[in-house]
Amino acid sequence: MEISKIKAELIQLRKEIKHHNKKYYDDDAPEISDYEYDKLLNRLKEIEAEYPEFITATSPTQMVGGTARRTAGKLVPHDVKMLSLQDVFSRAEVENFVNDTISKLGDVEFVVEEKIDGLSLALRYENGELVQAITRGDGVVGEDVTENARVISDVVQKLVDAPNYFEIRGEVYMAKKTFAAVNSRQEKLGLKTFANPRNCAAGTLRQLDSRIVAERKLSMFVFNLQKIDGAEITSHVDAYNFMTRNGIKIIHEYKVCKTFEEVWAAIENIGGYRAGLEYDIDGAVVKVNSFAQREILGATSKFPRWAVAYKYPPDEKETVLRKIELSVGRTGRITPTAIFDAVTLNGTKVERATLHNQDFIDALDIRIGDTVKVYKSGEIIPKISGVNFDKRPADSVPFKFPETCPACGHKLKREDNAADFRCINPNCPAQLENHILNFVGRAAMDIKGLGENAVAALIDAGFIKNISDIYKLKNLREELIKQKILGLAKNTDKVLAAIEESKKNSPAKLLTGLGIFGVGSAAARDLINYFGSLEKLSAATVDELQNVPDIGGVTAKNIFDFFSEEANLQMIDELKNDGLTTEIETVAQDSENDAVRGKSFVLTGTLENYKRAEAAKLIEERGGIVKGSVSKVTDYVIAGEDAGSKLTKAQQLGIKILSETEFENLMDL
Repeated sequence: MEISKIKAELIQLRKEIKHHNKKYYDDDAPEISDYEYDKLLNRLKEIEAEYPEFITATSPTQMVGGTARRTAGKLVPHDVKMLSLQDVFSRAEVENFVNDTISKLGDVEFVVEEKIDGLSLALRYENGELVQAITRGDGVVGEDVTENARVISDVVQKLVDAPNYFEIRGEVYMAKKTFAAVNSRQEKLGLKTFANPRNCAAGTLRQLDSRIVAERKLSMFVFNLQKIDGAEITSHVDAYNFMTRNGIKIIHEYKVCKTFEEVWAAIENIGGYRAGLEYDIDGAVVKVNSFAQREILGATSKFPRWAVAYKYPPDEKETVLRKIELSVGRTGRITPTAIFDAVTLNGTKVERATLHNQDFIDALDIRIGDTVKVYKSGEIIPKISGVNFDKRPADSVPFKFPETCPACGHKLKREDNAADFRCINPNCPAQLENHILNFVGRAAMDIKGLGENAVAALIDAGFIKNISDIYKLKNLREELIKQKILGLAKNTDKVLAAIEESKKNSPAKLLTGLGIFGVGSAAARDLINYFGSLEKLSAATVDELQNVPDIGGVTAKNIFDFFSEEANLQMIDELKNDGLTTEIETVAQDSENDAVRGKSFVLTGTLENYKRAEAAKLIEERGGIVKGSVSKVTDYVIAGEDAGSKLTKAQQLGIKILSETEFENLMDL
């Protein structure tokens, strides 16, 4: 191959791999499977092995995949670098590693254990107390996620047998059942679902709110001793024994081996039972047991030389596609699902896989009756990778979405240059439960007592057929109590009182609850602040809607289409007649409050006397606009304790920064 072509391929491979590294490690949203990623990386390694003069310090083969982000906390340097592991994919590669290590060290023990598919986390203990939890980041610097780690049940807060300093490394993961429950809730709330448990665990651990971390029930296995002062531990197995005595949850299955045959038998054993585990593993790790021998072998800039990770081949099988089912989500999004003859992948029976959207179906040219290739590569969700066109039936036809909703018959809508089809009928029965859950949720009308079970029961009993029916439940009190839909009389009255109280909510919260695609709480505030009422908003043209900052063409068209539906206008009239607020009520303005009206505010950090929502309400009552990010058009930044990057950006842009006292003076409090 010509040198110019080699260099061009290297540039393309490195660019592509770095892109996928960012999607996997930083965004927790991988676009390709582990198997596809490994093929790219192996090709890069092959070229660099043949042409070592072209290896660069920034090549993905020389760097740990992720970067440290300021999502959950401050950045912290690691005491011991958190390196990646060298991946191997064949029996021969494992044999080479084992035999090469034996030739260098002589008598050596290997430990073979599961490789958990999660997010690496270092835990630091001082005198037995957990003091810090740090993500891997780029291997040199990670994120401080201590408060989130404290709510993970597997994280030990205090050691029984405490050395002066003790640092361990483990993997935070999410059990398969927990992951399924989280995704089910995401779907019901109309939120984006996670691709696999690893992404869900990683995204959860980086949350700013530790309550969300606690709700999602993360787990953790510890797999390495990083550093210890005040006690002597000489091997990996000794470290595991010490951890077990201190109640630390270690990798549940490991085996000490002396020969390659024993190592390979242990790898095959893990491969045999891995499908039945309650969590995902993406391989088996082979590591040297002795810490002294690890020191002798050392490490490269990216990998320790004393360990490798064997990756099991993806389980892929062919099967016949029998049907494509269409389901309707809360936002009206139509999702196609492939139904095929059952196959067993990684020990589990599979007969369904998502087909994402029409574009995905078209790209693979998937047709009913086709023989399709189904795989699972370290993921709980099966996928279709392609079609065996040699087995295609002669009478097959391309699959196309219908023009109407499969649940209600309403005409489907597809945005220009968008992949999804949507049903925008607010009374579509397939969307009703999730519409109601969105409406009563914390970000919208925040009606306490109307959770998933209560909403489902009200719908099943026929008490709620649309959003406006919520405010007619007070007229059905006796029947509700009789059927115990909301519990006994006391609890029923409590829920009905919460419904009445919600009528006082701002029109922005009401707009959020309507579930218009693309209109969350921030956009709803901006729209109501701009137009002043739902009535004026409903009469706006697409062009007028786009005059609102941060409202683009797609969202403007969604809003316009929503208010073009007679059923939606009728529902809003009913809500208004029931006493809900559809127009901004402003506080009487004096000379100081005039300085607030029409001004843009950003809140950052923790205020002493106000929750963020309370401070935002004070601003909006006086005609101000609350934004989520700092820009050149921001008028004020209100900075509380532990203000972060928003404060820094405001300082760089020369924007007026207010303390809490100055904020109160401006609000005339």
